Amino acid sequence: PGSELKVTGVDFLKSQNTRLHHTDAYNIKNLVVRRGQAFQIQLSLSRELKASDKLALRFGIGEKPMKPRGTLMSLNPRREPDFSGWQISIIKSSGNECLLSVTSSPSAAVGIYNLNVKTGTNIYKPENGDVYLLFNPWCEDDVVFLDNEAQRKEYVLNDTGYIYVGSAYSIYGRPWNFGQFEEFVLDACMYLLDKSSLRLSSRRDPVLVSRAMSALVNANDDSGVLLGNWSGNYDKGTSPLDWMGSVSILQQYYKTKKPVSYGQCWVFAGVLTTVMRCLGIPSRCVSNFNSAHDTDENLRVDIYLNEFGEKLNRMSLDSVWNFHVWNDVWMKRTDLPSGFDGWQAIDSTPQEQSQGVFQCGPCPLKAVRDGDVYLPYDSKFVFAEVNADKVYWVVKKVRGKDKYIKISTETQGIGVNISTKAVGQDKREDITAQYKFPEGSEEERKAMQKASSFIHPSGMGIRARFASTMSMDDMDSKPGVLHETVSKTGLQLEINNTDTLYPGNPLELAITVKTSAPGNWTINLAGSCQLQSYTGKIEASLGYIKETIKLEGKSETKVPLKIAADSYMKTLASVEDEVLIHITAIAEVQETNDKLTKEITMRFEYPPITVQMPEMARLNEEFACAFIFKNKLNVPLDNCKLLVEGLGIFKMATFDQGDIKPGRIIKSEVICTPTRVGEKKIVAKLTSAQVKAISVEKAITIIE
Repeated sequence: PGSELKVTGVDFLKSQNTRLHHTDAYNIKNLVVRRGQAFQIQLSLSRELKASDKLALRFGIGEKPMKPRGTLMSLNPRREPDFSGWQISIIKSSGNECLLSVTSSPSAAVGIYNLNVKTGTNIYKPENGDVYLLFNPWCEDDVVFLDNEAQRKEYVLNDTGYIYVGSAYSIYGRPWNFGQFEEFVLDACMYLLDKSSLRLSSRRDPVLVSRAMSALVNANDDSGVLLGNWSGNYDKGTSPLDWMGSVSILQQYYKTKKPVSYGQCWVFAGVLTTVMRCLGIPSRCVSNFNSAHDTDENLRVDIYLNEFGEKLNRMSLDSVWNFHVWNDVWMKRTDLPSGFDGWQAIDSTPQEQSQGVFQCGPCPLKAVRDGDVYLPYDSKFVFAEVNADKVYWVVKKVRGKDKYIKISTETQGIGVNISTKAVGQDKREDITAQYKFPEGSEEERKAMQKASSFIHPSGMGIRARFASTMSMDDMDSKPGVLHETVSKTGLQLEINNTDTLYPGNPLELAITVKTSAPGNWTINLAGSCQLQSYTGKIEASLGYIKETIKLEGKSETKVPLKIAADSYMKTLASVEDEVLIHITAIAEVQETNDKLTKEITMRFEYPPITVQMPEMARLNEEFACAFIFKNKLNVPLDNCKLLVEGLGIFKMATFDQGDIKPGRIIKSEVICTPTRVGEKKIVAKLTSAQVKAISVEKAITIIE
């Protein structure tokens, strides 16, 4: 029969292909596969395939796919492989069925490819003929290859996790639903790729893709995903503390194509993790505690105190954030000299422009650790976030003018307890050692010297650099030796709370002053307590102590600092951010003029939410999940909302609970129908005027 060959159907064999490609969780009709790995397609034909038949599978990407540009791959199983690095072969042909295997190039552009099949002059366009091609951490030839299954499960496939927040002294994990497999999330990421100014040929490179996404997750230059807001007023949108995950943000953005209000750093980092994992680039959220926001790139943050030890919201542009969250992404850096592969920092929180755009990274962690801060991208900025020094100044009025007296330099307080979620378990992993050598080690000194030679053209020693900028009478005699403990007297300061810090209770705090050297010492102590937001902005000054203490030899004394509840409850209710308790102490030894500063940030403790539900449930069968909260505080919580979300179980829901008086118990119930098997997590969050975010998460196993 000389009838011409026609294609009558295409089966994308979705369930078998997606299982092999680790893409079976994506909630989308189309086939999603990873580059550099074979997938199969079954053709139904009008008659049996003959040796003389012309057959080509054509995969095109972009507006006008063209062969010369490498945006149209025409794959003919009977011809030599073409230059594109894609491969095709016939696995079996029997009767009117033909089974083909296609392998894309491990360096193919990532995005949506439209498939049509050409036989002779006929072109067949299958329905749902768009195939989504992603990066492939399972493929050795892909630059994002990650040679560890447990890490791939965590950094690519885990759709829930924790983002670490709080302060260096009290870190806690905030549950976050990344939700990279949820409906419209992959489409939102593809929309962002189209929106980026990346040429199609640049979309093969995770360095350029991750950099572009760090710009697009914030709305600053390009009406990207999230609008940042640190003002404390979120009436016109959603408060950053009310988000439980990335899903509703990306879905809303995809629907409206307009920036979503509002984000702060952990929201930006959570969404960027979702986008990276969704595209197939291994990614993790990284929390840096005491993060320097150093705008002059001079590796120094100046902190101004008044004589009571209260921090002043100065006009200085640099500041120390209690924590800052960014992302690490895993890839080879073929654009750099060897040795800089692996984790790279990227940051989508709009802080500083890089090449004229609010974007940051990718910057190799090894470049930060070794002080190679000339390497792209933005390594000076990241280096300063984890390595700046803190310089404390007291501002005194002298004859009506402000005089700035430098009291101390702290070289070890910035960039501590750098944290991410551990692989395969709900624990915090400390990754500080991946960002910096141990404080005081020889390697650290060398890295600091190398970095400062690029950051300070003068090549001044990093620890003595302020010598040139200060007038002599304001300067310490030996800036190099000022550690936490001051030499002559062995003066030390400790700050702690003597009772649990519940909102509505007095804050019971204490400052302990110690000396260890023989002799009689007279010490002027000033200590203050303030409320601040996580970016270090002072929201209220609550009280201070100022007294003179006499100590002899090796001895100590504890000075209480007590703050009444009504002096801070108004601030808690009026500020829409979560506030932290910040205590600063300054001690000055009269006999030797030694000075020491110590500051610490603590957070309030809250009563818990409990979740009641079975440990296991069956796919598509309902079960009940109850959320219970008892207000154990002795103040009412006004305008309470309970937010709940369970990926693969139920969409995000909000319950208005009104005002919860002390001692009152609330209970809300959700009827859930699981749509996916495996271990799933349910997250709940309670917000109110006084207490911004109490969260809890609980796992449930869904079986067939």
